[in-house]
Amino acid sequence: MDAVDRQLIQALRENGRASYAELGRLVGLSGPSVTDRINRLESAGVITGYRATVDARSLGLGVTALIGIQLSDATDHEDVAGRLRSLTEVEDCWFIAGDDSFMLKVRASDVDALETLIQRLSGTKGVSRTRTTVVLSTKWENRVGELPQEV
Repeated sequence: MDAVDRQLIQALRENGRASYAELGRLVGLSGPSVTDRINRLESAGVITGYRATVDARSLGLGVTALIGIQLSDATDHEDVAGRLRSLTEVEDCWFIAGDDSFMLKVRASDVDALETLIQRLSGTKGVSRTRTTVVLSTKWENRVGELPQEV
């Protein structure tokens, strides 16, 4: 991956609907050259998909929290991961090293809904403890692939 690929990735992150011609003008290549590069990045698994970024508050999800999950002894983490996947409030789930086994990013409509979710998580088979941190504000998200900028 070279500097042009990185520019293309950044441009697509900013506007996933940009045409190949627009991207070509941005990086100084023809549309077909950009098409080839993007196809190569997709085939290599660097670009894994395209999606709309949605404002959670506009969907009525005003509370974001990070929840650490500690598992019971001898619990199969894959079984727990499967149960966690069924919870629609869980936006992201990471299997991690440290005191907790999983870290979840969750979204709820309000604090009462978050409390209900925490109760459901605590009652999930294989979960021994949860630790919740409520997000007060988000300064940025989704920075993967950004080009470094001078400070």
